[in-house]
Amino acid sequence: MGHAGMAAAAVRYLRSAGAPTVAGPVEALPRPDLRAVGDDERAPVDPAEFRRVLGHFATGVTVVTAPAAGGGGDPAGPAGFACQSFASLSLDPPLICFMVGRTSATWPRIARAGVFCVNVLGAHQGELCRGFAVSGADKFAGITYDAAPASGSPRLAGAAAWIDCTVHAVHTGGDHLIVVGRVDALGTGGDGDGVPPLLFHKGRFLA
Repeated sequence: MGHAGMAAAAVRYLRSAGAPTVAGPVEALPRPDLRAVGDDERAPVDPAEFRRVLGHFATGVTVVTAPAAGGGGDPAGPAGFACQSFASLSLDPPLICFMVGRTSATWPRIARAGVFCVNVLGAHQGELCRGFAVSGADKFAGITYDAAPASGSPRLAGAAAWIDCTVHAVHTGGDHLIVVGRVDALGTGGDGDGVPPLLFHKGRFLA
């Protein structure tokens, strides 16, 4: 199907979604053709340049946490990692998503738990974020948190907001995984909307 066919299918879908009845099945849009760059091929974009240019896009900063798998059966305790690639995805049903590297040592523990909490960090939590960005350490040592109401995932004290989720779907995206979470509960920090966010831009935090 060419671009014209794809556009026609999209129009048919939008018309059927707004009509009280649907005359027939909606034609699904085709998946794009994707392939990995071969070992003998040059990558289309230099990785360092990719990082430099994309660094101009300012993002919020989160810490994604999960309870110990099996209700305490994980000897390593709860899991968590710093994540700036987070976004809202859908209002109905309520979905969010975040991206995690496929080599992450923390993601398998979150996947085993099947639930997680996204902690949106406040401007004062830069050091806390750095602690969750390292690997091989007890990231929760000295950290104050309680249990999120739906999942029991660590809900970090002082965060601007929290989103308590169940893993809804996982998709591949190059060297990362795209994790979709269904929102079960959410709220703002103790100071409500008065907590300014922690921002990340050009490789550094902005208060």
